[in-house]
Amino acid sequence: MQYVLKAKNLEKKYKDFKAIGHLNINVEKGAIYGLIGKNGAGKTTLIRLVCGLQSPTSGTYSIYGIENTSNEILETRKRIGAIIESPSIYLDMTARENMEEQYLVLGVPSYKNSASNSSQNSYGSSIYYDSIDELLNFVGLENTGKKKAKNFSLGMKQRLGIAISLAGNPDFLMLDEPINGLDPQGIVEIRELILKLNKEKKITVLISSHYLDELSKIATHYGFMDNGQIIKEISAEELNKLCKKRIEIKVSDEKECVKYLEEEHISYEVVDKNIIHIFENINISKLSLQLAKINCEIIEIHEKDESLENYYINLLGGKSNE
Repeated sequence: MQYVLKAKNLEKKYKDFKAIGHLNINVEKGAIYGLIGKNGAGKTTLIRLVCGLQSPTSGTYSIYGIENTSNEILETRKRIGAIIESPSIYLDMTARENMEEQYLVLGVPSYKNSASNSSQNSYGSSIYYDSIDELLNFVGLENTGKKKAKNFSLGMKQRLGIAISLAGNPDFLMLDEPINGLDPQGIVEIRELILKLNKEKKITVLISSHYLDELSKIATHYGFMDNGQIIKEISAEELNKLCKKRIEIKVSDEKECVKYLEEEHISYEVVDKNIIHIFENINISKLSLQLAKINCEIIEIHEKDESLENYYINLLGGKSNE
């Protein structure tokens, strides 16, 4: 399995304040990784470290297998596009002028008026966009003409920021709170754009956010962060199973209970000794009577239906997300 980003015991201190402490993270290639944490958890600091805007106090991280201490890390970072805190755009420029300025910064002035002569970027991946017009069209800003960015909606500014972050053709995109402050329509547009980038352009995306319900619609993996540490990493598939509506029973004889569930073709999962999750609507009284016939007693029974937000709060020991 290939990882775009891995960190081991990563730490960042500011005098006596520890923003990141012994953090471990594993972002798989092709994932949409939801980095979830309340304000001050260390999400932005982590992104700044990976982008090279700050240096870690201790610990290491790697991008596509290249350690941050390697001389090759500067070249590898070219594979990253990022928006940190807010999009870096010139408000008195049009969308096209902003893109032209970014390509000049990157040293690719040939993009200004036409397609690049190169079919590949410096790390061997195919170019995603042949021109500024194609890139603006991809993010839904093809008809903005001479309209200045200062007159854009917040959602349009965010999409322009994403376009700018894609100018160097990265295959790893890091977005810090990309839907913060957006109206419902803007949130939908950003969500669809992220999915499009991931599915069509095969870009791995890391999104830091505390909009848990929105993240649950797109993330393939999650990292739950608190006090500068990743306290839990889990795939969306695993999380959906945990949050799926189910009945939890504790029985006196696990083997006999499983045997009965198998015979009746009832969907279940053994989660611990004598604790079983049942994923179907069943008649509890009937189940209890049938198990009693085979000398298996139901000791405890609970109905479980957990949201992503509840899962996160319980992970933190009941503390609020704010």
